[in-house]
Amino acid sequence: MQDYEESVLFLGSWGPFQRRIFFVLCLTCVPCGYNILSVIFLLASPPHHCDIPPHSNLSQEWIQASIPAEPVAGQPERSSCSRYELDLVRNLSAMGASPNWLQNQSAPGSRPEGLLSNLRREGCRDGWSYSTEYFQSTVVTEFDLVCSEQWKQPLTSLVYFLGGLSGCFISGLISDRFGRKPVLFGSIAILSIFSSAVAFAPSWPVFTVLFFMLGLGQISCYIVVFVLGSEILVGSSRILFSSLGQPFVYSFSMMLLPGTAYLVRSWRHLSLIMAVPGLACIPLWWLVPESPRWLLSRGRLQEAELLLRSAALENRVEAPPVIFLPPKAEKAEAHQAESVSFLDLVKTAKIRHITLKLWLIWWFSTSVSYFGLSFSMSTLYGNLFLNYFLLTAVELPAYFASWLAARSSPRRLSFIGFCLLGALALLFIQGTMKSYPTLTMSLVLLGKFGVLAGSGVVYTYTGELSPTVIRNTAMSSCAMFSRVGSSVSPYLLELAEFNKLLPWITLGVLSLLAVLLCIFLPETFQQPLPDTIEQMPVTQCIQGFNCSMKTNIQLCIYQDGNNECKYINQMF
Repeated sequence: MQDYEESVLFLGSWGPFQRRIFFVLCLTCVPCGYNILSVIFLLASPPHHCDIPPHSNLSQEWIQASIPAEPVAGQPERSSCSRYELDLVRNLSAMGASPNWLQNQSAPGSRPEGLLSNLRREGCRDGWSYSTEYFQSTVVTEFDLVCSEQWKQPLTSLVYFLGGLSGCFISGLISDRFGRKPVLFGSIAILSIFSSAVAFAPSWPVFTVLFFMLGLGQISCYIVVFVLGSEILVGSSRILFSSLGQPFVYSFSMMLLPGTAYLVRSWRHLSLIMAVPGLACIPLWWLVPESPRWLLSRGRLQEAELLLRSAALENRVEAPPVIFLPPKAEKAEAHQAESVSFLDLVKTAKIRHITLKLWLIWWFSTSVSYFGLSFSMSTLYGNLFLNYFLLTAVELPAYFASWLAARSSPRRLSFIGFCLLGALALLFIQGTMKSYPTLTMSLVLLGKFGVLAGSGVVYTYTGELSPTVIRNTAMSSCAMFSRVGSSVSPYLLELAEFNKLLPWITLGVLSLLAVLLCIFLPETFQQPLPDTIEQMPVTQCIQGFNCSMKTNIQLCIYQDGNNECKYINQMF
């Protein structure tokens, strides 16, 4: 099992089989990329104020004046949750008083704005009037999740991300036990079914339950595609897929949603359209094979060999008479008998130290920072759809940079460099937000570039640190912790109530913490993928933040028909 990559060298690295796997798996990650920003557009909260019903018999002048002005960030804006008492306004209008006259009158102890600002206020008893500049309808506008019900907005996002957390945990266990392929298409089916179902939600509670189910398939789909591609492809094609191919297609599909939301302003119609990519992926079932590496880890030697021989025919190369030698088959059977579970990620000190650091890095860097940036974009100036398009478009050069780094640079150095870039850009925002909106937007995009490039590296890094027998569980557990972080990210906007800079400062500090944790992880650059927990890399030293890694690979040497096995430190 430990010599799997050497055993499949006869296939080559970029034949018709590898190209088919590369492009088909990239297509299967389109549904999860297309759905990831749905929480932002479906739950968008447009500007709003109390509605003044038509039967109030008020002039347009009095209707405008019925909404008091309140200072927001030093600028007067119409109140979102209160109005002057409507009965009182009617009486003043009937008496012939005008709003301009009241504003110019003052009484002892009154506000400098005049008598109008001293009128008694009331809540929005007749509902709200919402701006239709960007959205015809959203979940917020249809179910009135504003003012006293505003707490339901971040709660709904929290439920969605908790669905992602649960999906990561469940899909990881199922994938390592029953295979990658069923989990992949099961996740795609969940995305399509519940994306369609939320479009018919009659109330907020029903929408929230269906939104949780939609979250179940979101990130688990991406993770299993990543694992499947990493295990089927080897060498440079694996790096190309995991660092560039899959992230590029994922980012491109993300860019499609702001464009779709711009054209389709109704949240129910948008939800239905979000189901289309998943439905289009159903025929790909017959083109995606199971992971031969996983089959071998489960002791299903004949299925793995049959799949690889089919791949050899597709590549027009000749497979050896015996692909996996009997001792390796026996090793695979031993792996099958070994019970590997989620608890194995923290069972021994070696794997526990790596697992805990990865969990925190994913929590800090790949989730809170990523989604925190997305949610905080609503506080910036400019066209909403254009801002989100730029925020997703910057992912393309970010993933290209992470691919270049994955090809030629150590993992730790690459991650630390990208995260430092993102953290510093986000921290510099506090000096530009008030006076330089264009520079602020540039720093946000630079921060997103650093965060995303670092995330691209950490995906590859985590896959290389995790052994085959529990790789999907390890990746899914990291993604599960990232969902914990993303669950917190909607509440970052609440920090802006105290200071508009607090969300950006928090994101920068968390990226710095991820950098600190990465220093204490072992290096995996140019090392073979571990297949068993025993083969996981260990950190040998932490002196001046310069730690090396050695991987024990068991090599069996045949002498006179007897197997003489020894451990050596093999460097690639």
